Amino acid sequence: MAFINIGFGNIINTDKVVSIVTPDSAPAKRLVQRAKEAGNIIDATQGRRTRGIIITDQHIVLSALLPDTIATRSKEAATKKKEADVL
Repeated sequence: MAFINIGFGNIINTDKVVSIVTPDSAPAKRLVQRAKEAGNIIDATQGRRTRGIIITDQHIVLSALLPDTIATRSKEAATKKKEADVL
């Protein structure tokens, strides 16, 4: 199990992440709206603009970080996890 920082001290379990998308498209906006209506949304933007949407197996998480930044952090966490497993 590895965790990544998604901004402002908020962390998320990488094993639960399904996808990371930008909030610019109409389908992404609909996804966020439906999650708000269903109560399955976690807003980790701390009042800032949403720049990344993290889709997990149970929730939608809004982040102020770009998807590229989150993906890079996820790759780094996976690399550290592999190194720790080898040791």
